[in-house]
Amino acid sequence: MLNLITDPWIFARRTDGSKTTIRPDQIADPSIAELDWPRPDLTLACYELLIGLVYLACPPQNARASSARPDQAALQQALLPLGPAFNLLGRGSLFLQDQQAFNDVPDPPDMLFIDSAGRSTAKKNADLMVKRDRYTTLSLPLAAMALFTLQAFAPSGGAGNRTSMRGGGPMVTLVLPEGGLWDMIWANVPYGSPLADLTRLPWMRPTEVSDKKQIKVPPGDGTGPPDPEVFFGQPRRLRLVGDARGVTGVIQKPWGTNYVGWVHPLSPYYMLTGQKLPRHPKPGPFGYRNWGGVTFQTTGAEVARNLYQYNGAHQGEDYRLLVAGWAMSNMSPLDFLWSEQPVFPLDIAAVDKAAALVEAAEKTALVLASTVAQGSGEVEIGTGAGEQARQSFFAETQGSFEVRLASMKSGIPDDLAKGWLADMAKVAVKLFRDAVLDGLADMTPQRQHEAAKAWRRLNSALSGGKAGKDIWKALGLEMPLVKKNKEVA
Repeated sequence: MLNLITDPWIFARRTDGSKTTIRPDQIADPSIAELDWPRPDLTLACYELLIGLVYLACPPQNARASSARPDQAALQQALLPLGPAFNLLGRGSLFLQDQQAFNDVPDPPDMLFIDSAGRSTAKKNADLMVKRDRYTTLSLPLAAMALFTLQAFAPSGGAGNRTSMRGGGPMVTLVLPEGGLWDMIWANVPYGSPLADLTRLPWMRPTEVSDKKQIKVPPGDGTGPPDPEVFFGQPRRLRLVGDARGVTGVIQKPWGTNYVGWVHPLSPYYMLTGQKLPRHPKPGPFGYRNWGGVTFQTTGAEVARNLYQYNGAHQGEDYRLLVAGWAMSNMSPLDFLWSEQPVFPLDIAAVDKAAALVEAAEKTALVLASTVAQGSGEVEIGTGAGEQARQSFFAETQGSFEVRLASMKSGIPDDLAKGWLADMAKVAVKLFRDAVLDGLADMTPQRQHEAAKAWRRLNSALSGGKAGKDIWKALGLEMPLVKKNKEVA
């Protein structure tokens, strides 16, 4: 009936491109190249699951131990004691499910997917952006992975249906070192000790319900190894209905565990009114303007623990970071983020400078959006041509920003601020020309007049005029004396 430790169930691809199904220990087989789930949220969650399993079975104790990871045989032996806690169906305690055998009428199994319509949404015929009735039966591997994904990323789901311990759709950041799947999984496992007591997993004991506003806080002071439950939270009270042929339904009861104050080692956090809160993706592309507190530490924000740990063990190394997760609006999924970003080893002074460059870019993008909107005859700068120019500005300065950050690895160059200003000005002028000036001949005289005024304002800002005061202040540059109507070429 599928045991997630001893049976092959994880969809994967070999280095030769062929598809296969593997056990968790087989991630250490060099011929296994990558996971092969049909949805990116399942792939992301499976990374977390595998990192969590290794953390339970044989985590490195410290940075020195992290350089000597186990081979497949050792990993298999270390995972075997976990087997009794990882049955999907049958009798006894079942993986991520309530110990009670509910007898209610089950919902279709597609309720396990975040982008599926809930019972109330379907009843109201309001499932425009979410879907219903896609899956009448799930294979056991898909059901297992969907179950873990929901418990790990659960959004609000109606009265009493709790969110995950990171809220709905948390941001996940995973170190991507050189190498294959096993290199990546091992690089993200927190330091700790093997799990000795299976009852520390929430489905191996009665559910800690929250029907009377009970909360569950993490044990300890947060300075030691993460509690095993951090990887296997159980906010939803669920029971799968099915047999060896597949899962045909899911029964859900309200008032699962209400997690408060837990810090997940694979997510970045920020401080708000004295509380440490998990970051969540926003719709749209993820670029350098989002890096603060995600790829490098900033005031009032913390990078994920796995990133901090990896930086400490691999000082001075460049690598890439996977940033992923659902962008949510309460119960509704808006977008799914999957982005690889570079990470540069920077000292505190360089991080402060990087933050200043981002602030200057934000100010420049705002001026660009405003002038493009004015030149295009639009009232709002948050939509239309102005917003499109702003988004294009960040995309087209991404490469330049990465070059500037790389230049700070061995010290802050003297021309950093002026060089970044020149990079931004070149892109801003190009985008204004594309959005406004190229259509000048087709405008009415009044519109041509407004376009010319917008063009002069943009050039004034980029040259150090009054409109660019905030840009120059962010860069720490002294405002120059600018001749009237002077333009940036």
